[in-house]
Formats: sequence, structure tokens, C-alpha cells
Amino acid sequence: MTTLSKSNTWLNQLSSTVFDRSATDFWLQQINPLWSSSEARGQIIARHQIAQDMYQLKIKCNRRMDFGEAGQHHPVFVEINGIRYERSYSLTQLDRQHIALNVKHVHGGLVSGWLCEKANIGDYLSFGKPYGEVSLDHFQSKRLVLLVAGSGITPAFSVLHALEKQNRLEDYQIHLKYWASTQREHAFILPFKQWQERYASFNVDFYSTQAQSNTDNNDTTSQRLNATHVQSIQDVHDCAVFACGPSGFVETAQSLCTDARQFQGESFYFSTPSITDSDSSEIELINIHLSRSNKQLQIPKGQSILTALEARNIRPQHGCRMGICNKCACPKVSGSTQHIANKQTNHEANQLLRICVNSAQSDITLAL
Repeated sequence: MTTLSKSNTWLNQLSSTVFDRSATDFWLQQINPLWSSSEARGQIIARHQIAQDMYQLKIKCNRRMDFGEAGQHHPVFVEINGIRYERSYSLTQLDRQHIALNVKHVHGGLVSGWLCEKANIGDYLSFGKPYGEVSLDHFQSKRLVLLVAGSGITPAFSVLHALEKQNRLEDYQIHLKYWASTQREHAFILPFKQWQERYASFNVDFYSTQAQSNTDNNDTTSQRLNATHVQSIQDVHDCAVFACGPSGFVETAQSLCTDARQFQGESFYFSTPSITDSDSSEIELINIHLSRSNKQLQIPKGQSILTALEARNIRPQHGCRMGICNKCACPKVSGSTQHIANKQTNHEANQLLRICVNSAQSDITLAL
């Protein structure tokens, strides 16, 4: 412990005596690629598939890592073909030096595809500061209902894993309801079933929305989230409900859980791919004015503004691309936009706009 503390102190002293932190980090990483004067870095030491479309990467982190609270999200930075990309993921802390990064392989996703298939053991990632309000401190009851769909399972698993590691899982009455398209897409089945056998206070139900039922239409194992699932929860009025998944799933959960003691939702949306030149004749184009850079261009109506701008080689600041982190938010000076997932429109001027999950519906001006 003394040796590690001395090493950390030496890094701080070195970085404070050199004006250019980038130069400092360059020389430090010639000695050890994990070292940095200011940046949280990690090295991939293992990877395995945990579901049909999800992989788990075990990562060794340096001493700059801020693990945050279980259930929060971290900006994750990767370099692919010399270009640095940022995405957001919910991490699971395994011990004082290692985390698990659970990644859903999104069809056509550049970063998720790289992490799941192309990254090598020994490759390095960087991490930003954690954010988000999903943590045990925000739940107002020890009776927890977790409604999750798809990759929404990752923050829920992070919370449950932390409770189990701290020997506190049995202190909560927990009912996890977990939806995926098919049974093969459910992750963490083994630990969930082990916890259910070990703790009388933990229950888990798995649902497959595309399963073919051989029984009647009341077979809830193959149904999407509906009132029947909420009615099966005992004393929901005394429960804290956390829902995480696609925006439509979370909106349905909120509408069904009005009697819950507390409801907290976290939804995400994945930006659509860029529209190719061959498609351009079939879509309506919208004029967009970027006031700060004094640029005029046209983008497709209905497409994520962020994706459309990137297709024109304009690279606005962004993070998660799912409407969670707000890094892409910029002032909308004028014009009408629509949220791609929930279809809510915004006609007000001088409003902050998350361009990763909104599309242009009329000519617009952005302060970019």
C-alpha cells in the first residue's frame, strides 16, 4: 500500500512540474500505458460472450479511475483507426482495480462492434467521470421492483452485483422483471438464478417478447410489458420502481406504475445510421443554419440531427448518443423539432436541444 501511494504521489508531482499534460502522459505511457497524469485508463484483460448479442469485457483500471456509484454511467473513449470515439456504458465494479464493461452489440454500431468483435486483449480504453441518478441512495424503499428491457439490464445488474458483494442483497425485497427479444438474448441468467435460490427476498422473471407461445394468449412469458405484469407485484404502493430500456418501454412502465411509492425511469434511444446518397432522392430535406460557424446546409427530415451533421463531416460535441448524458445539448435558436422516440414536438425558440435524439421538422437554426 505504501509503494502504491508513493507511485501515485510521484505521478502527481511529475504532472505538476510539466506544463503540457499531453506530453507528460506520452512519456509516462512509454513506461506503462496505464499511467496518466490525469486520465482514467484501463486495459482489456478478458472478453467473453454473455448473451446472444452481449459481451463482457474485464478491464484493469489505473488509479485515476472514478468508479462512481453502482448503476451510474461512464463516458468510455476508444480509438478506432486513429479516431477517438465516445460512448456511455454502465460499468460493474468487480474489485478495487477491475471493472466489467457489458456491451450490447448494436447492429451497425461502430464502437459496440469494435468492443465486441475487434478489440484485442491488451488494448486500452479511457473513462470519463460517472453520471446519472441510478443508485441505491435514490431509492426511497427497500422494496425494489426493477423493470428492464434489452441493454437496460446493465445498470440494474450493476446495482444488484454491488449489493451482493456487500452482503446486503438480502436486506432488500427485490423483484426483477427482465425482457429481451428471445431467451438467448437474456444476460446474467446464472447469477440471477443463483441469487433467487440463495435469497428468499430476491425474485426474477424472464420474458421473451418474440417467443412463440404454445398455450393461450395469457402466457406472460411471451408478452410485452402490460398491466398484468404490474398487477402481479405485491404491494406495489410500497415499492420503489426502477425502469430502464428503450423509451417506449419506460413510458409504458411509468403509465402502469402510478400507484408505486416511487418511480424512476431511464430510457435510451440509438441514433439511426446515416442516409446514403442513393436514398437522398426519396427523403425530404430541411435547411439548417449553424449560427456560430456560419454554415448553411440541408439535412434529412426525421433523422437524428447529430447523425445528419456527422454525415456532412460536421462533428458536434456528443457523448452517449442515447439522449442520456446531455453532452450534445445545444441552443436551438428557432425552428421546429421532434423527439425521435416519443414523437414530442418542440416549436419554442431558445431551447436547449439534445441533437442526438431529435430531428428537424422545419428549417432550424442552432447555435453551433
